[in-house]
Amino acid sequence: RVRPSRRFAFALRGFKFVPMPPAPAPSVIRKRRDFLAANKGLRVARPGFVLLARPNGLDDSPMRFGITVTKKIGNAVVRNRMKRRFRELLRAELPVHGLAGHDHVLIGRDGGVERDFTQLREELRAALTDALASDRFTVISAEIEPGGYDGRI
Repeated sequence: RVRPSRRFAFALRGFKFVPMPPAPAPSVIRKRRDFLAANKGLRVARPGFVLLARPNGLDDSPMRFGITVTKKIGNAVVRNRMKRRFRELLRAELPVHGLAGHDHVLIGRDGGVERDFTQLREELRAALTDALASDRFTVISAEIEPGGYDGRI
């Protein structure tokens, strides 16, 4: 038996199908200078990864993400698997729990590839919540004089 599509099933029951507008997908960080800038921001360490977050200062305040996995973690197969898992995590969690107008970078740690996916998801949510609760961004921007550089960011 062929099942009707979801839209057709709603029409049969008299319901109007109104799809939810999709959340804007975060874009990918590709430039080295953006990774280096994110490295100067907030750090939240978890057993499977380290989350870096920093305001990106772009006009339309998009959310961006980047992934870094070094050769220390393993060979190319292991690194690519870890990046695929991180990419899926970030695409699912950033639109809901991410910081708007920030760059997010995940740095893979040694035990990250063996960790359970649901456990990684919970750790990412906790890390994003910790980053959101941190007021480090406002403190840093308030202490720097316009045009001045104090060496901390």
